Amino acid sequence: MHRLLLLGCLWLLPVPPASSIFQRPTGSPAPPRLQYLLEPPYAAVHTQRGATATLPCVLRALPRNYQVKWSKVEPSNYRESIIIITNGLYHKNYGPLSPRVRLRHSHRYDASLTITDVALEDEGRYRCQLVNGLEDESVSLMLHLEGIVFPYQPSNGRYKFNYNEAKQACEQQDSRLATYQQLYKAWTEGLDWCNAGWILDGTVHYPIINSREPCGGHLLLPGVRTYGARDKQKDRFDAFCFTSALQGQVYFIRGHLNFKEAGQACRNHGAAIAKVGQLYSAWKFSQLDRCDGGWLADGSVRYPITTPRERCGGLPDPGVRSFGFPSKELRTYGTYCFAGK
Repeated sequence: MHRLLLLGCLWLLPVPPASSIFQRPTGSPAPPRLQYLLEPPYAAVHTQRGATATLPCVLRALPRNYQVKWSKVEPSNYRESIIIITNGLYHKNYGPLSPRVRLRHSHRYDASLTITDVALEDEGRYRCQLVNGLEDESVSLMLHLEGIVFPYQPSNGRYKFNYNEAKQACEQQDSRLATYQQLYKAWTEGLDWCNAGWILDGTVHYPIINSREPCGGHLLLPGVRTYGARDKQKDRFDAFCFTSALQGQVYFIRGHLNFKEAGQACRNHGAAIAKVGQLYSAWKFSQLDRCDGGWLADGSVRYPITTPRERCGGLPDPGVRSFGFPSKELRTYGTYCFAGK
């Protein structure tokens, strides 16, 4: 077995704190020249939920008495959490990513990080740091998940969520609160929504393509408009949720079902009534196109359109249409089911 260096064993490594605060740079000094680490071949790795992703970190030389430490800067609070530390012979994993990460070790200079079964919360900035006493250095990469952002509000109307309620609501619909970068990308792809919503870092925004009077007026330019950081307990808004590819299938069952019957119809097929995030994912990644309104797990009725047509809402753009939250006793709609792999 190739060895990166000779040290006793990993228990001799100092145990790091659970997390530390990642300091944003206050100036713009020239980055120090890397002596031991190679610059990554790209700045970001793009992947989907459920995939395996590798973040490259390769040494050009092997200094004496060093460690390699991988960490992640959490987008919600900019805290930097340790993921894995190695001394070449031994390694130790830390934190919630621990069961799903390993070092690639394709050769003795390779300290690349591999993440299996990528989850929504894995998106963010990762840092590979060579710790060598006087000559520490590091490289950073972004892990981006391909996905879709959708606005979400509860059955009792707009602006009902504080921050924690918005976070929980997204998670209940097979998604998570979007980051600002995800919301901005969604805006560049056409998301136009007049209701303000929480995002992951506790700020509140709304994306506008077509300036109009109820949404800040005609004089403001299009863009992602912001209310900034708000009181997470007291202030109430909608939510912007983010989801990625599914490990399963969404399909439609016809019928005139009330909400309870819709859930039972899915269970009869060995499936579960689909969540809002699952329907958006099926529309985005599987091009699910149905002109039929169907019940979803939150009690809403929606349908996905990839090819707009006159008799399916009449709107010119693709999207997931909504009938809102009708009475759960109505026997008017079919249901969308989700069957996991």
